[in-house]
Amino acid sequence: MKYLLLLYGDEAGSADASPEDMSAMMREYEAFDALVKEAGVLAGGEGLEPTSAATTLRYADGGLVRTDGPFAETREQLGGFYVLECKDLEEALGWAAKVPDLPAGGSVEVRPVIDYEAYG
Repeated sequence: MKYLLLLYGDEAGSADASPEDMSAMMREYEAFDALVKEAGVLAGGEGLEPTSAATTLRYADGGLVRTDGPFAETREQLGGFYVLECKDLEEALGWAAKVPDLPAGGSVEVRPVIDYEAYG
C-alpha cells in the first residue's frame, strides 16, 4: 500500500539558515533518500519551493479568485513529500520517524493513498 508522507516545518528557519546549515540539512535528506531507495519503498517525492511561490485558486462570490501565497496562515508549511510503498501503516510510521526535520520541530503527516483498483 502507498503512503504519503507530508513534511511540515517552519519556513522561517530555512530563510535564516546559512549556506552551511542548508548544505548539512540537504545531506541529511540525501541520507534518508538513500535509505528508502535501498529498502525499495520509495515510490516518489519532491521538495517544494517556499509558500511565497504558491498560488491558490478558489471560488468566491460566484467566481474564481486567484491569491498569491498559501490559502491558510499557519505556523508550519508544507515543504515536501514522499510517497512510500509499505506493507502497512506501522512500516510507514517507522519511515516517517526517520525524516530528518522531525527532531528539529517539524511534523510528518502520514496518509494512505487511495487504491482506486480496489474500487473496481
